[in-house]
Formats: sequence, C-alpha cells, structure tokens
Amino acid sequence: MSITVLLIIVTVGISFLAFNKEELMDRLIFYPPAISERNGWVRLFSCGFIHGDIPHLLFNMYSLYLFGEAVELRFGLLFGEKGKLLYLVMYITAIAVAILPTYFKNKHNYHYKSLGASGAVSAVVFCFMIFEPLVGVGLVFIPLYISGFLFGIIYLAVSYALDKRGGGHINHSAHIWGAVYGIVFVLVCSQLIAGYPLLQEFVEKIRNLDPAQIIHFGNN
Repeated sequence: MSITVLLIIVTVGISFLAFNKEELMDRLIFYPPAISERNGWVRLFSCGFIHGDIPHLLFNMYSLYLFGEAVELRFGLLFGEKGKLLYLVMYITAIAVAILPTYFKNKHNYHYKSLGASGAVSAVVFCFMIFEPLVGVGLVFIPLYISGFLFGIIYLAVSYALDKRGGGHINHSAHIWGAVYGIVFVLVCSQLIAGYPLLQEFVEKIRNLDPAQIIHFGNN
C-alpha cells in the first residue's frame, strides 16, 4: 500500500469519527489559545486529519490522490529507500508548517479555529509542479489546462490576494505556506540527500518551454 493511500485512509477515518463526536473534533482542531496557553502543540498536526464536512474532505483527498501518487513515486526514484519516509515526513511536517503563521497571528484569538489537510496537500501539489512544471493542471469538467508552473504562480497570487482581503472560512495563508514549504523541502532534500540538481532541471524545462504548452485545451 502506498503512503498516499494510507494517508487518505487515516484522514478519512479520523474525519468521519470527528464528524460524529464533537468532543474528538474539539480535541483535534487547531485552536491557537489551546496551544499558547495549554501547550496543546499536537493540534498543529492533528488539525490536518479532520475536516469541516464531507465536500471539504473529498476535495482534499481527491487532490492528494491525484498528485500524491505521482510525487511519492518521484520521491522513490530520487531518494531510493528513503523516498517513502521523506514523503511522509514532508506531508506531516507540512501540516504544522503551513499553519504556524496563522498560529502566531492568532495566538490569543479565542474566536479562531481551523482544520483540514489543505496545507499539506498544497505542499504535495507544488512538489509535483517542481518535478513536472510543464504538465497541464486543469479544473474538473473544464478541458482547459495551464502549465503547472504558471498555474502555481496564479494560485499563489490569488491566495495571497484573498488572504489579504480576509473574511470567509478558508485559511488561504495555510495554502500559501504549505506550497512554499513543499517547494523548499523537495529542492533542499534533492540537493543535500540525493545530490541531484532538481532546481537546475526545473529551470531548464521552463527555459525550453514550447509556448503551445503554456495553455491548451483538450486532453492533458
């Protein structure tokens, strides 16, 4: 069984348990005062395994499955036997890293709570974009594909604008920092552990880009 499938099974299982047990949801959810005042640091990680509702859960797990399997495979090719462990470490740590800026901003905000795997999923998606910057990324049911590197730029820009605007129930900051962490993690590990010039390879792919690959319709 792949690490990606295992993560999906665990996340779905815990999420459904929390749907039906309010006490469990309260113990796992990201609640800044519980961390700053009661040392509930586990919440930085546990919040990534619960979700607000079924659509929220399905979207994150579908995205994780689409990109996670490919990234896990690439980790295996790049890091060998260490690949699966590094992939798991990246995912788990991305949950906490993505939410840390939110924590520092809301340490004593008794009205703030957050949950979901979006930060970690963003790390996985942007890892994929580093490996395959020219592969088209599209939206469900819309046959329009944008090269991964350009989609990533647009995604980060929109997330930043929405985060600055504030309001709503989506933690755009976690999406941004999760994405940044995924990029940094894979680039640093590829250089220090595998001795592989992944950043140089990424730049070369962009440099040799066929303009027709930037945006196109039809099959990816």
